[in-house]
Amino acid sequence: MSATPALPVDMWFDPICPFAWMTSRWLLEVEQVRPVSVTFHVMSLSVLNDGREGLSDFYRDLMHRGWGPVRVVIAAENRFGNGVVRDLYTALGTRIHNQGQELGPDLFRAALAEVGLPEELADAATSTDLDEALRASHHRGMDPVGQDVGTPVLHVPADNGVAAFFGPVITPIPRGERAGRLWDGVVLVGGMDEFFEMKRSRTREPDFS
Repeated sequence: MSATPALPVDMWFDPICPFAWMTSRWLLEVEQVRPVSVTFHVMSLSVLNDGREGLSDFYRDLMHRGWGPVRVVIAAENRFGNGVVRDLYTALGTRIHNQGQELGPDLFRAALAEVGLPEELADAATSTDLDEALRASHHRGMDPVGQDVGTPVLHVPADNGVAAFFGPVITPIPRGERAGRLWDGVVLVGGMDEFFEMKRSRTREPDFS
């Protein structure tokens, strides 16, 4: 008997977003307990908020610094293909979220070196040369789900084509079969054309354990 074909799932992330990071780690858990294969793509909170008024000074500064990591990922993908994105995201995210390292050239170079990519790709952090490609990746993920959401965004095959939706926002990360059960529910509601929103107040800060 042949194995069940893996369901192709696409996730759009910004490396600086803690909740996208946790969703991505949950998806890696899901791959272990469900026939799912995840491909990661870059969106950009900096692109999303470009020109937006009313941002706090803290968030405006974060959006300014946020251009760096997404540009580095896009530069790596542009040169070596999407296959490098998963491991580079893991290397960046571990440093940013689990270890609390400061965004900047040292972090970018260390992450690149860890996954065997040229450290000079870190120079892309301050270059606009690939911003057109960055925006194209961003819009491929965000346009189907709307511009009033952030990251994570998932695209999942559904009966009516491809279901695109924001979320899920989770903390802490479900593990093992608990991760699979959450996946089953997310796919069920996300794939229904009639379904739009479910939400409750978040009472916990990001827990990366």
